[in-house]
Amino acid sequence: MVQGAANWNTEITEDWLQNYVDDWVSFYRKQTSEGEVASYIPILKEANQDHLGITILGNNGMTINSGDVDVPFTIQSISKVLSFIVGCMERGVSYMLDRVDVEPTGEAFNSIMHLEMRQLKKPFNPFINAGAITVCSILDGKTSDEKLEPLFELLEKMLGYRPALNVDVYESERDSSMRNRAIGYYLLETGYLESDLNITLETYFKQCSIEVTVEDLAKIGMILANDGEDPNSRDELIPRQVARLAKALMLTCGMYDASGKFAAYVGVPAKSGVSGGIIAVSPPRVREEELPFIDGCGIGVFGPALDDKGNSIAGIKLLRHIAKQWDLSIF
Repeated sequence: MVQGAANWNTEITEDWLQNYVDDWVSFYRKQTSEGEVASYIPILKEANQDHLGITILGNNGMTINSGDVDVPFTIQSISKVLSFIVGCMERGVSYMLDRVDVEPTGEAFNSIMHLEMRQLKKPFNPFINAGAITVCSILDGKTSDEKLEPLFELLEKMLGYRPALNVDVYESERDSSMRNRAIGYYLLETGYLESDLNITLETYFKQCSIEVTVEDLAKIGMILANDGEDPNSRDELIPRQVARLAKALMLTCGMYDASGKFAAYVGVPAKSGVSGGIIAVSPPRVREEELPFIDGCGIGVFGPALDDKGNSIAGIKLLRHIAKQWDLSIF
């Protein structure tokens, strides 16, 4: 059985928290049988459904690793946070928000129903596929590699190394993503795109195929929790306004059409991907009692068994439990 709430009046040590998280991961790993790995991208079907891992990095240097933390996976839709950030840094926030909105949709991430039915002037937000593809068209550069270079440079600054592109996943996604091509043609016909359709889609498929680990996601989350500043070097890697806008979008739109429930029951900015990754951000918070990671933390989760919304089924349950036990909610 999962251990209940700890007595946070005692000293909070890394070893003590590690024991709690190991117990929680062991318990929620059993929930992976309730989900299914993504199948619409053929190569993602090869993932091990039973994998579950989590890394938590605190602004104070405390680190918790538990479960399958050494398994690499592709970033998928979590990349939409980064491409939006890069677009804002290149073109300015006002320019980006003139072309993508910041509203939740209540629809599946790969739907364009609202765009077509309501004749909107721009996609609802940069985290649905229509919005993310539009963002890719806005990024500077004449080729997909030129468009993605600033994103890789930002990742290298945040992670301390340059992550690789998983070519097998990229080719599988490129060759099977008929829905995204249909979305792309719709965006082209309605005048949303600012660059060549094929280059735009190639950029989108490549950004989704960047390979990461849960520790990488936790590092990115930690920097976002700190409003774009690396707490170790004190360098501002993301402008404060951009980091805060990204977190607001993560809270309202980051978990596909389950974003409202996630905000209500977990209460932290987060973004998921269909490979099973989740990045979550817990900013510093003010409480009367001492709590784990009260100075803020970034969290990376990996669990490829997905629920019917496309989110890691065990990963969400694990995050909900941790948020409740440690009072991570921003509300």
